[in-house]
Amino acid sequence: MSEYLPVMTRREMRWRNHFGENSSINKTRTLKRFCRKGIPSSLRPKAWLCLSGAADRMEANSYLYQQLLAGSHPAELKETVSLDIHRTFPDNLYFMSETDSRGLRKPLYNILLAIGTRNKTVGYCQGMNFVAGLLLIVMKDEDKREEKVFWLMDTLINNILPDYYHPNMYAVKLDQEVLGELVKWKCPELGKHLEDLGLHWCLIGMKWFICLFADVLPTDTALRIWDCMFCEGMKVLLRAALVLVLNNKDKILKCTNFMEVTDLFKNIVDSKDSLHCHTFLQSMFEDIGSLSMSRISKLRKDCQSRV
Repeated sequence: MSEYLPVMTRREMRWRNHFGENSSINKTRTLKRFCRKGIPSSLRPKAWLCLSGAADRMEANSYLYQQLLAGSHPAELKETVSLDIHRTFPDNLYFMSETDSRGLRKPLYNILLAIGTRNKTVGYCQGMNFVAGLLLIVMKDEDKREEKVFWLMDTLINNILPDYYHPNMYAVKLDQEVLGELVKWKCPELGKHLEDLGLHWCLIGMKWFICLFADVLPTDTALRIWDCMFCEGMKVLLRAALVLVLNNKDKILKCTNFMEVTDLFKNIVDSKDSLHCHTFLQSMFEDIGSLSMSRISKLRKDCQSRV
Protein backbone atom coordinates (compact mmCIF):
# COMPACT_ATOMS: atom_id res chain seq x y z
CA MET A 1 0.00 0.00 0.00
CA SER A 2 2.91 2.39 0.67
CA GLU A 3 3.84 2.09 -3.00
CA TYR A 4 0.28 2.04 -4.34
CA LEU A 5 -1.36 4.94 -2.46
CA PRO A 6 0.86 7.69 -3.96
CA VAL A 7 0.10 6.28 -7.42
CA MET A 8 -3.66 6.46 -6.80
CA THR A 9 -3.36 9.96 -5.33
CA ARG A 10 -1.79 11.15 -8.58
CA ARG A 11 -4.43 9.28 -10.57
CA GLU A 12 -7.22 11.01 -8.64
CA MET A 13 -5.78 14.43 -9.43
CA ARG A 14 -5.64 13.57 -13.13
CA TRP A 15 -9.18 12.16 -13.07
CA ARG A 16 -10.54 15.30 -11.45
CA ASN A 17 -8.74 17.48 -13.97
CA HIS A 18 -10.28 15.58 -16.87
CA PHE A 19 -13.62 14.47 -15.39
CA GLY A 20 -14.67 16.92 -12.71
CA GLU A 21 -17.74 16.62 -10.53
CA ASN A 22 -19.98 18.33 -13.07
CA SER A 23 -18.59 16.87 -16.28
CA SER A 24 -20.01 13.87 -18.08
CA ILE A 25 -18.08 10.63 -18.43
CA ASN A 26 -18.17 9.39 -22.01
CA LYS A 27 -16.22 6.53 -23.53
CA THR A 28 -13.11 7.75 -25.33
CA ARG A 29 -9.64 6.35 -25.90
CA THR A 30 -8.39 8.66 -23.15
CA LEU A 31 -11.02 7.38 -20.74
CA LYS A 32 -10.19 3.75 -21.55
CA ARG A 33 -6.55 4.45 -20.73
CA PHE A 34 -7.57 6.15 -17.49
CA CYS A 35 -9.79 3.20 -16.50
CA ARG A 36 -6.96 0.75 -17.09
CA LYS A 37 -4.82 2.76 -14.67
CA GLY A 38 -7.57 2.75 -12.05
CA ILE A 39 -10.63 4.84 -11.22
CA PRO A 40 -10.22 6.72 -7.90
CA SER A 41 -12.52 5.27 -5.24
CA SER A 42 -14.30 8.61 -4.77
CA LEU A 43 -15.27 8.67 -8.47
CA ARG A 44 -16.05 4.96 -8.94
CA PRO A 45 -19.80 5.17 -8.27
CA LYS A 46 -20.37 7.89 -10.88
CA ALA A 47 -17.93 6.37 -13.37
CA TRP A 48 -19.37 2.85 -13.19
CA LEU A 49 -22.95 4.10 -13.52
CA CYS A 50 -22.11 6.25 -16.55
CA LEU A 51 -19.77 3.83 -18.31
CA SER A 52 -22.12 0.86 -17.99
CA GLY A 53 -25.24 2.72 -19.10
CA ALA A 54 -26.90 1.98 -15.75
CA ALA A 55 -27.37 5.69 -15.01
CA ASP A 56 -29.42 6.19 -18.19
CA ARG A 57 -31.50 3.07 -17.51
CA MET A 58 -32.15 4.20 -13.95
CA GLU A 59 -33.25 7.65 -15.12
CA ALA A 60 -35.60 6.13 -17.72
CA ASN A 61 -37.21 3.84 -15.11
CA SER A 62 -37.14 6.07 -12.04
CA TYR A 63 -39.77 4.21 -9.98
CA LEU A 64 -39.16 0.62 -11.07
CA TYR A 65 -36.96 -0.43 -8.16
CA GLN A 66 -39.48 0.76 -5.57
CA GLN A 67 -42.29 -0.95 -7.49
CA LEU A 68 -40.38 -4.23 -7.58
CA LEU A 69 -39.80 -4.12 -3.83
CA ALA A 70 -43.44 -3.25 -3.13
CA GLY A 71 -44.78 -6.07 -5.30
CA SER A 72 -45.14 -9.77 -4.51
CA HIS A 73 -42.15 -12.11 -4.58
CA PRO A 74 -42.03 -15.88 -5.05
CA ALA A 75 -41.50 -17.73 -1.78
CA GLU A 76 -38.73 -19.86 -3.31
CA LEU A 77 -36.83 -16.75 -4.41
CA LYS A 78 -37.07 -15.20 -0.94
CA GLU A 79 -35.84 -18.38 0.71
CA THR A 80 -32.90 -18.86 -1.68
CA VAL A 81 -31.76 -15.26 -1.34
CA SER A 82 -32.07 -15.38 2.46
CA LEU A 83 -29.81 -18.43 2.64
CA ASP A 84 -27.03 -16.76 0.70
CA ILE A 85 -27.11 -13.43 2.56
CA HIS A 86 -25.38 -15.05 5.54
CA ARG A 87 -22.65 -16.48 3.26
CA THR A 88 -21.77 -13.11 1.76
CA PHE A 89 -18.43 -11.74 2.96
CA PRO A 90 -18.96 -13.19 6.47
CA ASP A 91 -15.74 -11.57 7.74
CA ASN A 92 -16.62 -8.11 6.45
CA LEU A 93 -17.82 -5.61 9.03
CA TYR A 94 -20.73 -4.49 6.86
CA PHE A 95 -22.13 -8.01 6.50
CA MET A 96 -21.63 -9.41 10.01
CA SER A 97 -24.86 -8.23 11.61
CA GLU A 98 -28.51 -7.90 10.66
CA THR A 99 -29.20 -5.32 13.38
CA ASP A 100 -26.27 -2.92 12.84
CA SER A 101 -27.62 0.26 11.23
CA ARG A 102 -24.46 0.45 9.10
CA GLY A 103 -24.92 -3.11 7.94
CA LEU A 104 -25.59 -4.01 4.31
CA ARG A 105 -27.42 -7.32 4.72
CA LYS A 106 -30.89 -5.81 4.34
CA PRO A 107 -29.99 -3.68 1.29
CA LEU A 108 -28.34 -6.74 -0.26
CA TYR A 109 -31.47 -8.81 0.34
CA ASN A 110 -33.67 -6.10 -1.24
CA ILE A 111 -31.46 -5.80 -4.33
CA LEU A 112 -31.25 -9.54 -4.99
CA LEU A 113 -34.99 -9.91 -4.46
CA ALA A 114 -35.71 -7.12 -6.94
CA ILE A 115 -33.23 -8.58 -9.47
CA GLY A 116 -34.81 -12.02 -9.24
CA THR A 117 -38.30 -10.59 -9.56
CA ARG A 118 -37.47 -8.45 -12.60
CA ASN A 119 -35.42 -11.14 -14.36
CA LYS A 120 -37.73 -14.12 -13.98
CA THR A 121 -35.77 -16.42 -16.30
CA VAL A 122 -32.59 -15.76 -14.34
CA GLY A 123 -34.11 -15.57 -10.87
CA TYR A 124 -31.28 -15.80 -8.37
CA CYS A 125 -27.90 -17.37 -9.13
CA GLN A 126 -25.21 -18.10 -6.56
CA GLY A 127 -22.40 -15.61 -7.01
CA MET A 128 -24.73 -12.66 -7.51
CA ASN A 129 -24.54 -12.03 -3.75
CA PHE A 130 -20.80 -11.35 -3.90
CA VAL A 131 -21.12 -9.07 -6.92
CA ALA A 132 -23.99 -7.07 -5.41
CA GLY A 133 -22.28 -7.07 -2.01
CA LEU A 134 -19.08 -5.55 -3.36
CA LEU A 135 -21.08 -3.02 -5.37
CA LEU A 136 -22.84 -2.01 -2.15
CA ILE A 137 -19.52 -1.49 -0.38
CA VAL A 138 -18.33 0.77 -3.21
CA MET A 139 -21.65 2.66 -3.20
CA LYS A 140 -22.11 2.72 0.58
CA ASP A 141 -21.94 6.53 0.89
CA GLU A 142 -24.08 7.27 -2.19
CA ASP A 143 -27.63 8.62 -2.17
CA LYS A 144 -30.06 5.98 -3.47
CA ARG A 145 -27.31 3.38 -3.09
CA GLU A 146 -29.71 0.42 -3.25
CA GLU A 147 -31.30 1.64 -6.44
CA LYS A 148 -27.93 2.38 -8.05
CA VAL A 149 -26.60 -1.07 -7.21
CA PHE A 150 -29.80 -2.65 -8.51
CA TRP A 151 -29.35 -0.93 -11.87
CA LEU A 152 -25.68 -1.84 -12.07
CA MET A 153 -26.61 -5.47 -11.39
CA ASP A 154 -29.45 -5.41 -13.92
CA THR A 155 -27.13 -3.88 -16.53
CA LEU A 156 -24.47 -6.50 -15.87
CA ILE A 157 -26.98 -9.34 -16.21
CA ASN A 158 -28.71 -8.08 -19.33
CA ASN A 159 -26.20 -5.94 -21.22
CA ILE A 160 -22.60 -6.62 -20.22
CA LEU A 161 -22.78 -10.34 -19.39
CA PRO A 162 -25.90 -11.65 -21.14
CA ASP A 163 -26.69 -15.29 -20.27
CA TYR A 164 -23.90 -15.51 -17.67
CA TYR A 165 -26.52 -15.93 -14.94
CA HIS A 166 -28.99 -18.04 -16.90
CA PRO A 167 -29.91 -21.21 -14.96
CA ASN A 168 -27.93 -23.40 -17.39
CA MET A 169 -24.88 -21.07 -17.16
CA TYR A 170 -24.21 -21.76 -20.83
CA ALA A 171 -22.34 -18.51 -21.49
CA VAL A 172 -20.06 -18.96 -18.48
CA LYS A 173 -19.26 -22.57 -19.41
CA LEU A 174 -18.55 -21.48 -22.98
CA ASP A 175 -16.13 -18.79 -21.84
CA GLN A 176 -14.25 -21.34 -19.72
CA GLU A 177 -13.55 -23.24 -22.93
CA VAL A 178 -12.56 -19.99 -24.63
CA LEU A 179 -10.10 -19.38 -21.78
CA GLY A 180 -8.54 -22.78 -22.47
CA GLU A 181 -8.10 -21.88 -26.13
CA LEU A 182 -6.55 -18.53 -25.21
CA VAL A 183 -4.03 -20.32 -22.98
CA LYS A 184 -3.09 -22.56 -25.95
CA TRP A 185 -2.76 -19.47 -28.14
CA LYS A 186 -0.54 -17.54 -25.73
CA CYS A 187 1.45 -20.49 -24.41
CA PRO A 188 1.06 -23.71 -26.44
CA GLU A 189 3.36 -25.63 -24.08
CA LEU A 190 1.18 -24.80 -21.09
CA GLY A 191 -2.05 -25.48 -22.96
CA LYS A 192 -0.85 -28.94 -24.03
CA HIS A 193 0.37 -29.76 -20.52
CA LEU A 194 -3.00 -28.89 -18.96
CA GLU A 195 -4.79 -30.87 -21.67
CA ASP A 196 -2.57 -33.90 -21.00
CA LEU A 197 -3.41 -33.68 -17.29
CA GLY A 198 -7.12 -33.80 -18.15
CA LEU A 199 -7.96 -30.37 -16.77
CA HIS A 200 -11.58 -29.25 -17.25
CA TRP A 201 -11.68 -25.47 -17.33
CA CYS A 202 -15.21 -25.30 -15.92
CA LEU A 203 -13.84 -26.81 -12.68
CA ILE A 204 -11.23 -24.09 -12.41
CA GLY A 205 -12.67 -20.81 -13.59
CA MET A 206 -16.40 -21.01 -12.88
CA LYS A 207 -16.25 -19.03 -9.64
CA TRP A 208 -13.82 -16.53 -11.18
CA PHE A 209 -16.37 -15.60 -13.83
CA ILE A 210 -19.62 -15.95 -11.85
CA CYS A 211 -18.31 -13.75 -9.02
CA LEU A 212 -16.40 -11.49 -11.44
CA PHE A 213 -13.36 -12.16 -9.21
CA ALA A 214 -15.10 -10.77 -6.11
CA ASP A 215 -14.38 -13.14 -3.18
CA VAL A 216 -11.65 -14.60 -5.40
CA LEU A 217 -8.93 -11.97 -5.83
CA PRO A 218 -7.88 -9.28 -3.33
CA THR A 219 -10.52 -6.56 -3.26
CA ASP A 220 -8.38 -3.80 -4.79
CA THR A 221 -7.45 -6.08 -7.67
CA ALA A 222 -11.09 -7.08 -8.25
CA LEU A 223 -12.16 -3.42 -8.24
CA ARG A 224 -9.48 -2.52 -10.76
CA ILE A 225 -10.74 -5.33 -13.03
CA TRP A 226 -14.27 -3.96 -12.67
CA ASP A 227 -13.05 -0.46 -13.60
CA CYS A 228 -12.05 -1.91 -16.97
CA MET A 229 -15.03 -4.25 -17.29
CA PHE A 230 -17.57 -1.42 -17.01
CA CYS A 231 -15.64 0.45 -19.71
CA GLU A 232 -14.62 -2.35 -22.10
CA GLY A 233 -17.00 -5.23 -21.39
CA MET A 234 -16.67 -8.92 -20.59
CA LYS A 235 -13.42 -9.58 -22.45
CA VAL A 236 -11.66 -7.99 -19.47
CA LEU A 237 -12.64 -11.08 -17.44
CA LEU A 238 -10.84 -13.29 -19.96
CA ARG A 239 -7.77 -11.08 -19.74
CA ALA A 240 -7.73 -11.37 -15.93
CA ALA A 241 -8.18 -15.14 -16.00
CA LEU A 242 -5.46 -15.51 -18.62
CA VAL A 243 -2.99 -13.51 -16.51
CA LEU A 244 -3.76 -15.68 -13.48
CA VAL A 245 -2.87 -18.77 -15.48
CA LEU A 246 0.18 -17.40 -17.32
CA ASN A 247 1.67 -15.84 -14.19
CA ASN A 248 1.83 -19.33 -12.71
CA LYS A 249 3.17 -21.08 -15.79
CA ASP A 250 6.29 -22.53 -14.12
CA LYS A 251 4.33 -23.90 -11.15
CA ILE A 252 1.70 -25.44 -13.42
CA LEU A 253 4.30 -27.11 -15.65
CA LYS A 254 5.75 -28.82 -12.56
CA CYS A 255 2.40 -30.51 -11.79
CA THR A 256 2.40 -34.17 -12.75
CA ASN A 257 -1.25 -35.15 -12.23
CA PHE A 258 -4.81 -33.84 -12.16
CA MET A 259 -5.02 -33.49 -8.36
CA GLU A 260 -1.80 -31.48 -8.18
CA VAL A 261 -2.91 -28.98 -10.78
CA THR A 262 -6.41 -28.52 -9.32
CA ASP A 263 -4.90 -27.91 -5.87
CA LEU A 264 -2.53 -25.38 -7.39
CA PHE A 265 -5.37 -23.49 -9.07
CA LYS A 266 -7.11 -23.14 -5.70
CA ASN A 267 -4.12 -21.20 -4.39
CA ILE A 268 -2.91 -19.12 -7.33
CA VAL A 269 -5.47 -16.40 -6.59
CA ASP A 270 -3.60 -15.71 -3.33
CA SER A 271 -0.23 -15.17 -4.97
CA LYS A 272 1.86 -12.02 -4.61
CA ASP A 273 1.15 -11.24 -8.27
CA SER A 274 -2.56 -10.99 -7.49
CA LEU A 275 -2.03 -8.76 -4.47
CA HIS A 276 -0.11 -6.11 -6.39
CA CYS A 277 -3.08 -4.85 -8.38
CA HIS A 278 -1.18 -2.21 -10.37
CA THR A 279 1.25 -4.81 -11.74
CA PHE A 280 -1.59 -7.29 -12.30
CA LEU A 281 -3.52 -4.80 -14.43
CA GLN A 282 -0.43 -3.90 -16.41
CA SER A 283 0.04 -7.59 -17.20
CA MET A 284 -3.59 -7.87 -18.31
CA PHE A 285 -3.03 -5.40 -21.12
CA GLU A 286 0.71 -5.12 -21.83
CA ASP A 287 1.61 -8.82 -21.52
CA ILE A 288 -1.56 -10.20 -23.13
CA GLY A 289 -1.56 -7.68 -25.96
CA SER A 290 -4.43 -7.39 -28.42
CA LEU A 291 -7.55 -9.44 -27.68
CA SER A 292 -10.34 -8.48 -30.05
CA MET A 293 -14.01 -9.37 -29.72
CA SER A 294 -13.82 -10.88 -33.21
CA ARG A 295 -11.24 -13.41 -31.93
CA ILE A 296 -13.37 -14.16 -28.86
CA SER A 297 -16.51 -14.58 -31.01
CA LYS A 298 -14.70 -17.00 -33.30
CA LEU A 299 -13.39 -19.02 -30.36
CA ARG A 300 -16.88 -19.15 -28.87
CA LYS A 301 -18.22 -20.52 -32.12
CA ASP A 302 -15.45 -23.12 -32.27
CA CYS A 303 -16.07 -24.18 -28.65
CA GLN A 304 -19.87 -24.51 -28.78
CA SER A 305 -19.83 -28.25 -29.38
CA ARG A 306 -18.01 -28.84 -26.08
CA VAL A 307 -20.60 -27.17 -23.85
